[in-house]
Amino acid sequence: MYQELPEVKAWENEIAKFEFLDKTEQYSSDAIIFAGSSSIRLWTDLAEDMEPFEIIQRGYGGARLSDFAVYADRIFSPHPCSAVVLFIANDITGDEKDKSPEEVKRLFLNVLKTIRRSHPHVPVFWIGITPTSSRWNAWPEISKANDLISEACQNRNNTYFIRTDYAFLNGNGKPRDELFVADKLHLNREGYKLWAQIIKQEIEKVMDKAKSPGPEVYSWPIDDQDEAKRLIAPDVKGIATYLSGWLNEQVGLH
Repeated sequence: MYQELPEVKAWENEIAKFEFLDKTEQYSSDAIIFAGSSSIRLWTDLAEDMEPFEIIQRGYGGARLSDFAVYADRIFSPHPCSAVVLFIANDITGDEKDKSPEEVKRLFLNVLKTIRRSHPHVPVFWIGITPTSSRWNAWPEISKANDLISEACQNRNNTYFIRTDYAFLNGNGKPRDELFVADKLHLNREGYKLWAQIIKQEIEKVMDKAKSPGPEVYSWPIDDQDEAKRLIAPDVKGIATYLSGWLNEQVGLH
């Protein structure tokens, strides 16, 4: 449906540049892929802002979800990674060709499905679209799309919505223009610092939880007293047994 659209075909050269980098650059298999539109492309301090995470940066100006529906496999499948982070903000801009919030959600799920083919278990984060003065007239529709995608993330495993709008609105509920460059669309350095803080904090929550060890489970011969006593070592987090009475007797737990 979308692959024949001129505005989608127009990005073929950008995707080819990514593919050239895939062949010429070496990336860690633990890197996080940041992909999306110009806010990702223009994030010159992304690697520094996300330390100690390693980063693969794949942004191009004007990107839409309808592009990613076509190109996602070529962007994501070449890379083993520890997580995927998406920010794509140009499907609703206040133009007569805007997509509906419902179509934006459908496209997000389409892109997510493509990512899951090559990365079935990694966390996928969607950064909510930021409120801006330049697109303030479209904010009700943008906000609805954010809500629909947030709901979709909540209903899917290992898929997360990062809400940022609250940090970019002032006390009167209007965009904080001091966080943007002159076009009132793209972030300035202070805006990126704030954005990075929110995004990194949400990534760390998920990644730290994934690294947390679960309870250690032991099995042993039921007549091995020494093995039973080993189970009270200080680093043991958990014991699974259906012989609790015998175990208590052997290790002196009463």
